Amino acid sequence: MLLLGTFYGGMVTLAGVLGAKQVALGPLAVEAGIFPFLLLVGISSGVTRLHGERVGQMLVRLGFVPLIAAIVLTLIVLQLPTDPGMYPPAKEAFPIILGQSWRLMAAGIVAYGVSVTLNVSVFAWLGARMKSWPGIAGFVAAALSQIVDTFIFISIAFLGVRPVASLYAGQMISKVVLSAIMVPLVIRLVMSLGARIDGPAISAAKCGDDR
Repeated sequence: MLLLGTFYGGMVTLAGVLGAKQVALGPLAVEAGIFPFLLLVGISSGVTRLHGERVGQMLVRLGFVPLIAAIVLTLIVLQLPTDPGMYPPAKEAFPIILGQSWRLMAAGIVAYGVSVTLNVSVFAWLGARMKSWPGIAGFVAAALSQIVDTFIFISIAFLGVRPVASLYAGQMISKVVLSAIMVPLVIRLVMSLGARIDGPAISAAKCGDDR
């Protein structure tokens, strides 16, 4: 849990930074923050499988701490005077990349809290009924949570500012596809690490003791 909790906190903060770039995956376009975000989904599902829903939800709630701290520190740094000798392109790019509007910040916080909480709840419910198929349960929970995440984030961030129909469709499709690829692998890795580091007690949990 120490290893996974530390890594989870780092991914929470990194997701917001990488989200500034849009990447093209064949015909699909998606903001790059989805990659660390899907790691969060996979880790929270793996922790839920190993330690139960209560611990998985606690991990999600604790993720608000680095997320909010990173936003507050970013706002403070943006207000501090810039060193005149700073590399000019970096000086211009820094506020563009990190100076998100309040709508984007609010959208990120709300979407994270609702979607990952939903993911843990759905995964715990499915996991109790699909004990031999954690990867499939993880994909279904992740796909549902990513659809909800997309709807919440785009609605808060862009509704009334720009057309959102194409954003909804493109982001939902790309996130579901990436969920199918990434989340089962991350869950399996988390379960393997738990069994290796924490020993027989975690091995028993992995075999279906969903406390």
